[in-house]
Amino acid sequence: MLTWAVIFLIIAIVAALFGFAGIANVSTQIAKVLFFIFLILFIVSLIYHFSNRETVTTTLNFHTIEMIVT
Repeated sequence: MLTWAVIFLIIAIVAALFGFAGIANVSTQIAKVLFFIFLILFIVSLIYHFSNRETVTTTLNFHTIEMIVT
């Protein structure tokens, strides 16, 4: 998704250099939307990772202890 944001940003810059204001504005808006979608998904994944971290380590430690005991 971030790749698409970068591609539309490059299209917007090239279009702006050639003076195509309509194409540059549309490409810039698409790049902004894709960037913010990527940013929101990244923040959600970080929150999920850090909130789920203790559960995973506890489960792994429990299985490790169980394997040592048996």
